[in-house]
Order: sequence, then C-alpha cells, then structure tokens
Amino acid sequence: MDNYTMTKIVATLGPASCTKEKIKELFQAGVTMFRLNSSHGDVAMHEQNLNYIREIEKEEKTLIPVLLDLQGPKIRIGNLPESIEIKKGQILKFRHQTEITGEILPVDYKGIAQDVKPGEMIMVDDGKIQLEVQGVEGDVVVTKVLTDGLLKQRKGINIPGSQGSLEVLTERDKKFVEFAAHHDIDYLGLSFVREASDIVELRALLKQHGNETAKIISKIEKPQAVNNIDSIIDVSDGIMVARGDLGIEISNEKVPIVQKTIIRKANTKRKVVIVATQMLDSMIENPIPTRAETSDVANAILDGTDAIMLSGETAAGAYPVEAVKMMKRIADTVESSSFMRKNKFPRKMIEEEKDSQAMAIGMSIADMSKKMNIKAVVALTGSGFTAAFLAEGKLSVPIFACCPKKCTCRHIKLYRGVYPTVFDFEGKIDRESLQRIDEYLISHMNLAEGNKVLITGSVPELLVGGTNFIKIHEIGANK
Repeated sequence: MDNYTMTKIVATLGPASCTKEKIKELFQAGVTMFRLNSSHGDVAMHEQNLNYIREIEKEEKTLIPVLLDLQGPKIRIGNLPESIEIKKGQILKFRHQTEITGEILPVDYKGIAQDVKPGEMIMVDDGKIQLEVQGVEGDVVVTKVLTDGLLKQRKGINIPGSQGSLEVLTERDKKFVEFAAHHDIDYLGLSFVREASDIVELRALLKQHGNETAKIISKIEKPQAVNNIDSIIDVSDGIMVARGDLGIEISNEKVPIVQKTIIRKANTKRKVVIVATQMLDSMIENPIPTRAETSDVANAILDGTDAIMLSGETAAGAYPVEAVKMMKRIADTVESSSFMRKNKFPRKMIEEEKDSQAMAIGMSIADMSKKMNIKAVVALTGSGFTAAFLAEGKLSVPIFACCPKKCTCRHIKLYRGVYPTVFDFEGKIDRESLQRIDEYLISHMNLAEGNKVLITGSVPELLVGGTNFIKIHEIGANK
C-alpha cells in the first residue's frame, strides 16, 4: 500500500540506493517515482534496478512509475594527467581533442570553436571556474580566467547563451532510448532541450522502436528553452525545472522567478511539472537539511509543482531514506497549511477553458469538496485526462483515479494528489461497479462505510468522450 503524499516525490537511484532492500525502503518512506540517471552506469545496471522496482511493485500491490533520464549533450573537459591550478587573469586555450597538446587543453566537444564568440562566458565545474572568451584562432578557443580554481579532468562545461551545434540526442542517449522503448519505462527525461523540435525528434525515435506510450519530460536547463517555453510545454508530457545547469546558464538570481513562471504555465496546460536539483543537498552528508533547503522545498510546493525531486541525496548520499522522509514531512506540512492554494484552478486555465464542459465540472467539484464533508474524488478515466485535469485544481482531498490501462495509471500517478488503480468498467457505471469502487476505497484507501466521495468521469461510454457527470456517493450505500 502506498505511503500517500499529495505532492509527489521523485528519488534518483545510485550507489547509495541500488539494492532491492534499499529501493523498497525508499518507496515505503514516501517515494512516488524512481529516476534512473543514464549519465552514470550502463544499461545492464539500470535494467537491474528497473527489475527490482517492478518486483517491489508486485509485492506492494501498487504502481511505481519510472523515469529514465537521458544524459544529453553534456560538454566536458578532456583527460588531464593531473589537476591544474589556475589563477585569475591567466590565459587558457581549448580545442576539441582528447589529451593536452602543448599549452592547449582538451574539450570533448567538436563544435566549441564555432559556438563561442569574444566576450561570452564559459563556465566550468558548475560555475566554480569562470572564463571569458577572448577570441578564436582557427579551431582553438582563447579564454581569460576570471576566478581562481582547480581545473579537473572530465568536469562539465556550460556555454550560456550559445545555441550550440550539438545534437539533442547523443549516440549514448539513443542506446538508452532503445532500452526504454522495450523495457516498460514510463517517462523519459530529455536533457538540454532548446526548442520544441527536440521533443518531436525523441518522440519519433520512440515510435521507430514501436513505443508510443512512454511520456517525455523536457528538462529546462538552457536559456533557449526558457525563451521557447510555451511551444516546448505544448509538445511535452511534462516539464522539469532542472535548476543546476539552468542556474549556470541564466545566473542563479533569475532561477526563482523562472521556476514560478514555468510551474504556472505547466499547470495551465495540464502538464505535470517537477522541481529538481539541490533541494536537500546538505543531506548528502548530514542527517538534517538546512533551514534554507526546507524553505526551498516548501516554496516549490506553494508554487504549484506536482513533484519534487532528490538527486545526489538518494543516489550517493549518506542518508537517502532520511532525505525522503524529510521531504515527505515538509510536503505534508505545507499541504495542510493555510498558505496552500486549494480547490482552485489557475486563473489563466479558467480563462482559456471558460466554455469547457470539463472546466465547469472541475470547478464544481473543487467547490463541492470545499463545502461538503467529502473524503475523496473518484475519477473514472480512460485516457487519464480527468485525473490530470482535477490535479490542477489543487483539491484538498485525494483523487482516486480508476483507469483500465496500467501504463496510463503509472503516468498519472505523478500528478499532485492523484492515486490511480487499474479498473476496467467497460463504460458502465452500475451497482456492481459502485460496489467494486467501495471495496477498493475501504481496503486500499483507508476510507470507511458512510464516508462521502464525489465520482466523476464520462458515461455511458467511459473510454471515449469527455468528463460529463458528478455523483455524490456514500460508501456502502449500494450493498
């Protein structure tokens, strides 16, 4: 049985959490979805972790969505015989090569000389080292060091503002896409998205492998993605505010406003949204987070995110389970506070769908759940639309979604407040169906006879057509 939290928790697997026992412990602590990070490890390692998750899913009689995060075109320093101490004002030269040649340092990116211009910045090792481009001499980039530091091999490079000649999918990524297409992966995370065509390219590749069910989450890490956010949201199934590289690319002080803007836009379009990176970063080494980190997690929830994500905290930290429990405690506290926007759809969403039948029903459900003693909303859905739609109303009660397809159930489980189960009603809402709903709510959802719920969906043809009814239902009244 799930450990229910309205705001969903995503946890990254890694050396600190790659056994079945630890994964199960993380799930029981409050994890909704597990993230497999293809930047580390090989296909075989991730396949083993996926198998563990699916075994736990059966043992716990639940649904556990899985996100496979593609590495994308990450630029890195090449191989160095030893780390190099550099000083402010020093001149450094770079070229696409694998080893140092003379005074020229190696970079693993073929197009670096074409993609930089004098005056632009190059950030190394998450911005710890800052360089200013002085010029390009043939295929050599000449830079001036702006900060003292230690240049280490294989550290990441960011070129803020550069359009880049890099392909969004590397050859390594394509191998992982093939793996995902044939191994029951629910979501793919696409790194360093710049424009809508990047998502279209990945979707076409999935289709080539015969998979049209895996969903795509676009990771917003580049300034181009921020500029193109509306068209990117339109073609994506979800959005991740990936604040690590994003902070380097656009500067840290701009990230909070960009985060709030993206969440609001994703909510309006009914696209699931995740906030990620350094949420409880200090818990990699410490058993409790800083007060600032606690506030950061809380504010992401107040902004309206569906999910919050742990990266190094659960992948390589000393306290992975404690980090999940802490995140759950923060989420539960915020959700129960008077500051949490509840029973209210985003204003822009209402404006854009003011003539929509679904919007009218959704707003009615939000109002009824606030004014009546309603314990839950039961959404009967074929496509997942009804549950995803209601999630954006930030209801004060859970949404139990009944859907005939397991893959759809896993997808919508990532939405705030949605708890799906596999039910096939064949388009009929009759006494038998209501009895089955009652049995499930009592046995799995801690509800009791006499509790009132709202049932919504579409009848008489459940699997086609839009949301078209609301029923006030008392559990146990149809015996």
